[in-house]
Amino acid sequence: MERTLIVDCNDKIDQAVKICGWVQVRRDHGKIVFLDISDRSGVLQVVAAGEQAGDLNAQDVVCIEGKVEKRPENLVNPNLSTGTIELQAGKIEVLSKAAELPFDMGAKELNLQLPTLLDYRSLTLRYPKVREIFRVQSVLMEAFRQAAINLGCVEIFIPTIVAAATEGGAEVFPVDYYGHKVYMSQSPQLYKQMLVPVFERVFTIALAYRAEPSVTTRHLSESTQMDCELGFVTFTELMDYLEEVATRMLQAVEEKCPESLKVFGVEPVAFGKIPRLTLREAQEIIFKETGRDNRAEKDLAPQDEIDICKWALKNHNSDLVTITHFPTTKRAFYTMPDPDNPEYSLSYDLLFRGTEMLSGSQRISDYEQLVQVIKDRGMDPKNFEMYLLAFKYGMPPEGGFSFGLERLTMNVLKLSNIREASLFPRDMERVDIRLSTLGKDKGQ
Repeated sequence: MERTLIVDCNDKIDQAVKICGWVQVRRDHGKIVFLDISDRSGVLQVVAAGEQAGDLNAQDVVCIEGKVEKRPENLVNPNLSTGTIELQAGKIEVLSKAAELPFDMGAKELNLQLPTLLDYRSLTLRYPKVREIFRVQSVLMEAFRQAAINLGCVEIFIPTIVAAATEGGAEVFPVDYYGHKVYMSQSPQLYKQMLVPVFERVFTIALAYRAEPSVTTRHLSESTQMDCELGFVTFTELMDYLEEVATRMLQAVEEKCPESLKVFGVEPVAFGKIPRLTLREAQEIIFKETGRDNRAEKDLAPQDEIDICKWALKNHNSDLVTITHFPTTKRAFYTMPDPDNPEYSLSYDLLFRGTEMLSGSQRISDYEQLVQVIKDRGMDPKNFEMYLLAFKYGMPPEGGFSFGLERLTMNVLKLSNIREASLFPRDMERVDIRLSTLGKDKGQ
């Protein structure tokens, strides 16, 4: 008999089917055993005799043949897509037995401390609520890719081993490359800019590495960046594009993952007209709204981001707000200063419900100006020779923006720690296993 996906059993009432999946929960009721079986499409209740169920337990892999029947009306489960049916087991085949679990995977909440959640990552990823994080993440990625394509962008694939630090500074991972010192890329930025004269509009999905000496709820050493770079654009057009892409991503999650959002208690997004404020305008509003005076600061503090998003929701019915014109000296060297006030740059952050969702800028496109800025920042233009060639031989006005996939997922689902939004997070303390445990088994 061919396998039937669990979700398709809704259309197989009174028919014989074969399902394959994992035992999620076992409930013994005298001589009858109820099994919750899951596959990639959903969960189905299976009714079996005690001798049929044998010693089946959570995470055992099985194939079960039987007849699909309607559940008694008083036993319908409205929380399941298959909640009106069940499978009366005929034959149960065990494909793989699971070892005794270290914790209850059938509990309503996993309730594990984050280190334990990550220590058992290949197991805890199976937990339904944890799995839904990455279903949402996949939809965000798919929507970004489609939105970028709709803007006329060509997808490019860039290297992660680079000759120089993208943005200068010491927050890079050095690599011994055949006896030469190179680095893991901090960002796909320079490469995507080099591709603007080739394709005019490009996007890339790339890993980025930052050796930040920081263990916070918002930082990872390895993250996934989703970047767009567009030629022949104005500053206003760039903001139009970034807001369009962000909106499409959030709408896609609401359309395709309503049950996932429900599980995490996430309310619908307010998609009102997105306000655009300069940094100083935002700080002035925060001062008037809260009395907290950060008007001289060069960036928004975390509480400032929360407060300005509350203001945007209250006054514009928008969970999004675009903040522009950050100080030029606090942005990457390739950021274009505002011609009307060079102290501030043609840069932007998009905030969503109190957290930065995206950042970017109009770029410097003039070769001589770019070389001078590199020198002024204390960097050597020789370390950027290939990058600068793209400008030396003709670069149109251009700019772009970048989303951090893990941080965006964290924000959309209101997770407490960005590591929950990374399948296998890397930070100062972990590369799959806790780094503090390395060598302990050998007595080191």
